[in-house]
Amino acid sequence: MLHCSKLIPQGRGLARVLVQRASTITLDWDVRQKSRFDAIDSQGRSLGIFLPRGTVVRGGDVLVAEDGSLVLVKAAPQAVLRITACVQHGSPFDLTRAAYHLGNRHVPIELQADHLKIEPDHVLADMLRAMHMTVVSVNEPFEPESGAYGEHGGHSHDHDHGHVHGPDCQHEH
Repeated sequence: MLHCSKLIPQGRGLARVLVQRASTITLDWDVRQKSRFDAIDSQGRSLGIFLPRGTVVRGGDVLVAEDGSLVLVKAAPQAVLRITACVQHGSPFDLTRAAYHLGNRHVPIELQADHLKIEPDHVLADMLRAMHMTVVSVNEPFEPESGAYGEHGGHSHDHDHGHVHGPDCQHEH
């Protein structure tokens, strides 16, 4: 078994050609939120993943094996609920309201500009439908937010934003 104990978020700093040549593993959200698991890569190699406790693996992350080889992680399609604002009875603000109510329940949620995704839950689906949201079951990759203090996937202030701040900018770097 080949061990992987280093993760490079989104392959940052790696040449694109290296990531393109890497073997791949396709994992669902349940596995990617664990810091220790086994997997078989696209080359048929048995991998033992041993990351620091609390590490969450995201689609697009790159694992480094003990032999120096790279393994690109892909988010597997899985059963999720896709939530959108009702086009006949609602407004885009309804999506924000739905995200607020789901967040109050500490539900892992993927936020997109035009939809939300959560893991299947019939009670939450009924609540959302009562709020006039459209809820459909789909099979898609799931990348929930890591939260305000997550290692990556959320917004951190330890990097260059790539934009210029005006005199009224209130946040620190």
